[in-house]
Amino acid sequence: MFRRFTVLGLLLVVVVGCSSIIIQQFDQRFGQATVQTRIYSEDYPPSANFLEEVKPILDQRCVMCHACYDAPCQLKLTSAAGIDRGLTTARVYNSSRLIADPTSRLYTDARSTQAWRQKGFNPVLNERIQSEQANQEGGLMYQALKQKRDFVDSQQDILDPNAYDFALDRAQQCVGIEEYASKVQASHPEWGMPYGLPALSDAEFDSLTAWLVSGAPMADDLQHHQQFAAQVKRWEALLNGDSLKEQLMSRYLYEHLFITHLYFDDSQSKRPAFFKLVRSRTAPGFPVDEIATRRPYDDPGVARVYYRLMPERESIVVKTHIPYHLDEARAERWKSWFLADNIKVEQLPSYQPDVAGNPFVAFRDFPVNSRYRFMLDDAETFIMGFMKGPVCRGQVALNVIQDHFWVYFVTPAHQYEKLQADFLAAQSEHLRMPSVEQSNVLPLSTWISYSKRHRQYMEARIKSQQNWLKEDAGRIDLDLIWDGDGYNSNAALTIFRHFDSASVVRGSVGKPPKTAWILDYSLFERIHYLLVAGYDPYGNLGHQLVTRLYMDFLRMEGEFNFASLLPAQARYDELRRWYVDADKEIIKFVESRPQEAFFKSSVHYNQDLPYKQQLYNKLSTKLAAVQSSKYQIDPIHYSRAVNDFASQLAAWKGGAVKWLPQVVFIQVDQPESSQSQYFTLLRNNAHANISSLFLEDKYRLPDNDTLTLLPGLVGAYPAAFWQVQESELKQLQQQLLHVNNELAYQQLMKRFGVRRTSSEFWPYSDRLHQAYLQAEPISGGIFDYSRLENR
Repeated sequence: MFRRFTVLGLLLVVVVGCSSIIIQQFDQRFGQATVQTRIYSEDYPPSANFLEEVKPILDQRCVMCHACYDAPCQLKLTSAAGIDRGLTTARVYNSSRLIADPTSRLYTDARSTQAWRQKGFNPVLNERIQSEQANQEGGLMYQALKQKRDFVDSQQDILDPNAYDFALDRAQQCVGIEEYASKVQASHPEWGMPYGLPALSDAEFDSLTAWLVSGAPMADDLQHHQQFAAQVKRWEALLNGDSLKEQLMSRYLYEHLFITHLYFDDSQSKRPAFFKLVRSRTAPGFPVDEIATRRPYDDPGVARVYYRLMPERESIVVKTHIPYHLDEARAERWKSWFLADNIKVEQLPSYQPDVAGNPFVAFRDFPVNSRYRFMLDDAETFIMGFMKGPVCRGQVALNVIQDHFWVYFVTPAHQYEKLQADFLAAQSEHLRMPSVEQSNVLPLSTWISYSKRHRQYMEARIKSQQNWLKEDAGRIDLDLIWDGDGYNSNAALTIFRHFDSASVVRGSVGKPPKTAWILDYSLFERIHYLLVAGYDPYGNLGHQLVTRLYMDFLRMEGEFNFASLLPAQARYDELRRWYVDADKEIIKFVESRPQEAFFKSSVHYNQDLPYKQQLYNKLSTKLAAVQSSKYQIDPIHYSRAVNDFASQLAAWKGGAVKWLPQVVFIQVDQPESSQSQYFTLLRNNAHANISSLFLEDKYRLPDNDTLTLLPGLVGAYPAAFWQVQESELKQLQQQLLHVNNELAYQQLMKRFGVRRTSSEFWPYSDRLHQAYLQAEPISGGIFDYSRLENR
């Protein structure tokens, strides 16, 4: 034993010694590393090359992997500050850590490059003597780009899986320049950048090289943002009123909008300038001094918080982009909901976790109808927060929902919802959620505590509903469902899960799904505080598990709300179909609900037809005036070939579907038009139930998997690209039909696919993004290529 530790100790000495020698060699040649000044104001002359030539290349070739929390090595190439910050070995998404990690949010948790160095981030740009040779040999970014060009590619269609690992949790070589040659270049010569994708063109490489050897001067382009100084001033005035009521309103708004991208009307540009809402120590008129806390409701540590609008400096990427429009009409709605004369606020709530983390306590002075109206007004935005917020990365975070389902809402004008105000206030203790905890949680004891509270809340809710139903006005029928007030298309939404990511669109899209949710204010608000405001991606294992497990209760509550509209005799059978082979405790919980809480539905049904289908039809009729048709393929807007292709694929179940990826972007070319059409093919995975945390494969039903074809581009993480002539859609369909093994799928890709190894990959990617931003100038952004398949 002693000898083993001695040998291990010697090996460590050798490794450390070698690293020290390499560092000394760099120091001797180029001087000791010192943080450089590279980021200038946007009007500084050397930055023009960066903004006009360099940044577009980074956006088109690098940002699709290096953005957000899950960027490899936390290297974010979305802005000058991210490039300057560099990389680290620490991972944000770590499902096994026992203690919460320090936060490392760009622009928030450190204010200088030196501060990031002290937090363990290493540079990707040369920080020694600034010379042409040093900036090349001592710059990690240059070495990684050059390595790609130096590697002799075998030109295979499919990359060697033994050489490349594309798993999300793959091992990463997050080393500095001193170790790069020995740990990456020597052992993995094929790992140049872009990783597992075609190299940059000569022109792109030459442009980046010229920028790097010149010292990599950078700037943020804020000229577009500066045009909105007057609008920013007006909105900051609204958000920083002195009365207690105004301060409480702004606190509520901030806790719901902190992850959104705010924008104003812009008649000068098709693409708006986006802003972020932050908490600041400084009032409007002074430079923003952002308050950095883990959660938006954590104690700010100051007597007065100011809410400020800051320009979004990073490139807009689809996976985090949630646009939110600010105009005068919205300002007036906010005032009517939160600043009405009859609303009284005598004291601001504290920032103690059990108060601040419970919105039913913190904001009880605001009418439930006001809070609910605010969320309904842009329901898609807040549902999108569940998908694009920090929680939803990885399969464990998302296996709490079905792959395809519809979402409806209780109308705020319904008597049931009006009675919620007093009830929710009385139930504030039972409505405590994991959001009131800190980031270090003991999963089992915390889970037991919250499961008891949730059951107590449900029992009280059942009793309240039963008392309400005894009154003459009490009934359960379609009047319960919000109709969008006759104009708001947020009334019906569709959620698609793509295994480890998800998307939301307006309208009841696709074939009638297995389940649907009906959200009331309480449920809507709890999901937001569980998955968005209250979730810490840096939290420990217990925090992550409790969040996931608690979401089971909330999902079932939404499903049960939907089932309550079915005839009493049909509810048992429907619920059992949703939870086939589930754990016996789950079955017990599910089967107890109809007896305890479900009352007689007043919806009229024909006993000779399937009840759930009738309910979907009735809901469709009720919401017909506000149903969005954006994602419907119909004979009016699309050719017969496209309609036939979509209808045929929608009828498939299992078979070839099992071999297809989760998200496919399809470019359909038309000989008579220079512009292509783009579609998204989604695979909907079927499950016996989704109540298991880690054993999803055990409950998969691949023979029941289905497909949905949508017009446009949906989803942030494409897994495959296809290109087909419209006249060949029938051939594509026939070849798809015969995909019954991996080899058959590879043959399909050879005929219609644009693989990651293709010389046409980057031209296809550029066309895709150009078309997307042209079609969706507000909601569009850069896609993420971390899920691209290698098949």
